[in-house]
Amino acid sequence: MPTPPLAGGTAGPAALRPLIDTVLTALHDGAALRDGPLPAGGPDTVTPRTRTATHPLIPDHGTGPHHALRALVTTLTEGAADPAHPHCAAHLHTPPLALAAAADLAASALNPSMDSWDQAPAATALEADLTTALAAEIYPHTPSPDAVITTGGTEANQLALLLARERHGPVQTVCATTAHHSIARAAWLLGLPRPVTVPAPDGTMDPAALDATLTRLEPPLLVVATAGTTDTGRIDPLDTIADLCTTHGAELHIDAAYGGPLLLSPTHRTLLHGLDRAQSVTLDLHKLGWQPASAGLFAVPDRLHLTPLHHHAPYLNADDDTEAGLPDLLGRSLRTTRRPDALKIAVTLQALGRTGLAALIDTTVTTAHHLADLITKTPTLDLYDRPTITTVLFRPTDADDHTVATLRRTLLNRGHAVLGRAHARGRLWLKATLLNPHTTPQDLQALIDLVTATTADLQTPTAPPHP
Repeated sequence: MPTPPLAGGTAGPAALRPLIDTVLTALHDGAALRDGPLPAGGPDTVTPRTRTATHPLIPDHGTGPHHALRALVTTLTEGAADPAHPHCAAHLHTPPLALAAAADLAASALNPSMDSWDQAPAATALEADLTTALAAEIYPHTPSPDAVITTGGTEANQLALLLARERHGPVQTVCATTAHHSIARAAWLLGLPRPVTVPAPDGTMDPAALDATLTRLEPPLLVVATAGTTDTGRIDPLDTIADLCTTHGAELHIDAAYGGPLLLSPTHRTLLHGLDRAQSVTLDLHKLGWQPASAGLFAVPDRLHLTPLHHHAPYLNADDDTEAGLPDLLGRSLRTTRRPDALKIAVTLQALGRTGLAALIDTTVTTAHHLADLITKTPTLDLYDRPTITTVLFRPTDADDHTVATLRRTLLNRGHAVLGRAHARGRLWLKATLLNPHTTPQDLQALIDLVTATTADLQTPTAPPHP
């Protein structure tokens, strides 16, 4: 077998072009075979079918590039939960923009590694400019804001607790019961005390309870607020929380992984008033930014706040190289080898501009409100509340939690819809997290019809067998 061609260099594009054609055909064929938001049959069907189609994964003799691509990409696509389908709406699982996916292909072909300048000369400059520009969106009134690219909210929240620990020692984290699970996990990883949680009776942090909690706790304290909770999409009262942090001498981190991109919408950015008062902010553009995962960001109001992340490895950032002007990248992440995720983000921002991204955000939020309207008009469904961002909770009227859970799994097993689940007000709800700007009112009505028809199926008594 001849030596396989490479993706880079002047010969790389010619080698990639026929392979990409094979991949695109396989993506189309797999989606046609699936014919829905996810494969029907559940794990008992999908797992053996996938294993049969891809066996053996390590053959003695290779099948060749086109056969391997056709087999595995078709199988993976047929068995995918496809966020581009309007009825795949369970999680903060974005259908990526085609242009962002195309940019990601370029990043993979070039393969810059963002741990030293000599592996990523232009990508280093692009990432530095992008992170500075995005940090300025979050902190428009500070002279030197900065940010680092992360794998997502979990890594960014870990950085927030890590840097607070480096500034103050073993900080006590305080968050609402609705905070993302990564906060408690970060405290555990960093050897910090378990976070103290305060109530969130309406889905957002209770300021009176926070005030009482900060009064009784000893500093140093780090409050974590949320702009876009995982379960309901609610946004904590950021300004009020920032005031309480100032009063009690606590620092503030805001997890805006979900809601942060609202900053780019003149219509909805007021929901984030007070965001710039935080010592650090988490933001994900692989949620309400339509990027392929991952595309996270951790922002601070002053680049000096990132200084504790500096790390020295002579083969990557030798002192004399740094003194000679080569950028030192090891302080830009806890990771060493990492992809140039800035490229796809930069391509998207430049291609769409502020108005284009605002239009996507506004359209998606409007779609969520339209779904809420349809639920309200359906007598057999109950709506939890109007959506804050794009998350809509609902459930069949008078159903118990067991029925709601069974309904969700039935829709999954039939391959009809991917809906999430959330506990709120002591009950289990179906969760639609709408992130597809192409979803139409007809798609939403079809989803409502699926839910009501499946509920009726589950509530229809089964006839006893003939004796």
